[in-house]
Amino acid sequence: MTTMSGSDGASAGGSGGRGWFTPASDAATAERPAPGGPEAVPSQQAAVTAAPEPEHEPEPEHAHEPEAVPEPGAAAPAATAGWAAPAAPAPPAEPAGDQLGDSELIGASMAELERSADSATAYFYALLFVQYPHLREMFPAAMDGQRDRLFRALLTAVRLFDDGKLLGEYLAGLGRGHRKYGTLPAHYPAVGECLMAAIARYAPDTWGPRTEAAWVRAYTAISQTMIDAAAEDERRAPAWWDAEIVSHELRTSEIAVITVRPDQPYPFRAGQYTSLETPWWPRVWRHYSFASAPRPDGLLTFHVKSVPAGWVSTALVQRARPGDVLRLGPPAGSMLVDHEADSGLLCLGGGTGIAPIKALVEDVVSRGRVRPVEVFYGARTDHDLYDLETMLRLQDRHRWLSVRPVVAAGAASAAEALAGELPDAVRRYGPWPAYDGYLSGPPGMIRTGVETLRGLGIPTHRIRHDSLDELVVQGA
Repeated sequence: MTTMSGSDGASAGGSGGRGWFTPASDAATAERPAPGGPEAVPSQQAAVTAAPEPEHEPEPEHAHEPEAVPEPGAAAPAATAGWAAPAAPAPPAEPAGDQLGDSELIGASMAELERSADSATAYFYALLFVQYPHLREMFPAAMDGQRDRLFRALLTAVRLFDDGKLLGEYLAGLGRGHRKYGTLPAHYPAVGECLMAAIARYAPDTWGPRTEAAWVRAYTAISQTMIDAAAEDERRAPAWWDAEIVSHELRTSEIAVITVRPDQPYPFRAGQYTSLETPWWPRVWRHYSFASAPRPDGLLTFHVKSVPAGWVSTALVQRARPGDVLRLGPPAGSMLVDHEADSGLLCLGGGTGIAPIKALVEDVVSRGRVRPVEVFYGARTDHDLYDLETMLRLQDRHRWLSVRPVVAAGAASAAEALAGELPDAVRRYGPWPAYDGYLSGPPGMIRTGVETLRGLGIPTHRIRHDSLDELVVQGA
């Protein structure tokens, strides 16, 4: 995902705001209202939530009303009639000798759906909120960003369809993360019903009994994986942690370093991230990386950059103060150091993406093993190198650590700073094939960084970042 620190953001493997599988309250049930009832489509013309990823463009000011909104109480299209709970999928059609497999059928329908992605996802949510209106209040007021997250997650799941291990990890993370929304097993059939209806409507050329059966099988497996992961997680961890702000330091007018004390022990590893909800924007979650390795005192630190129209990030930077209580979701992410390996670490951190890179360096320090770590700290200007002094102090204490600041705009005046783009700076040094790559920053930096490291001889399996959904959807 892009960096999980910084502004209102993500990667990876998670969705920044609401989940794509119907978050709902514990008191709510997924029962359909009686036909002809008083429910109406909830207004989606409301204030927008902040962008889900660091340094992305902000979401539009208002969400658009979906086309072809179903009437309240109307039955779902025939293609979804009889949709059952995940454990009881509809029986598939008899296979033919030249029949495509499930992944090909689902992939073809998704390719067709992409041409009407906005309309299809708007229709899905409209149908969901009409048929199950009690779920609407659990979503953000504005749905444009939510629609985008739904489609990204669908594309990611489809493109990982034939990689059971990676898909299982991705879905398990979603399932664990959805606990903080109050998602229950009973909510999944409602989403499945409305999802099938949207696909049937907006992918008519590829939809049919065999494609429907393939989707039912896939959704059944997807939802069961998420349900099982949530149930397992429930036995060992709370759905969320309350965390009191104990320190709020403005490094620049746009960047704050925030330290919190969780109400109970919070287990995580250096390089991971969490989702965060503020008291000012309930039910709106954003992703932030931990800016340090686990500490003996249990405190957690985040680097937050406010962005235009980023309500959560702006509130955290400009409004939050010591004593305020935030809510944290479970830890996630796989940008972890392999402490069994002897390879060096080549770390690229852009902007507030330096936060998890700093945590990785501290993690290496805590292990007491000497291994080379090369950090390239990229920023637009000298002013954006807000944590350079911290990184240079680490370099002074550890001879195996090298920190190179890189400034893209204008001449670099900061101590030891290189002028130019981050990939170009990395190419000037090396060789790097014996190193493991770690990247954290905006989506564009992640994409170009991966290409750069692969071009310099680092194999893909040794390049770590948490932009899974972003990069899979982009085909990177």
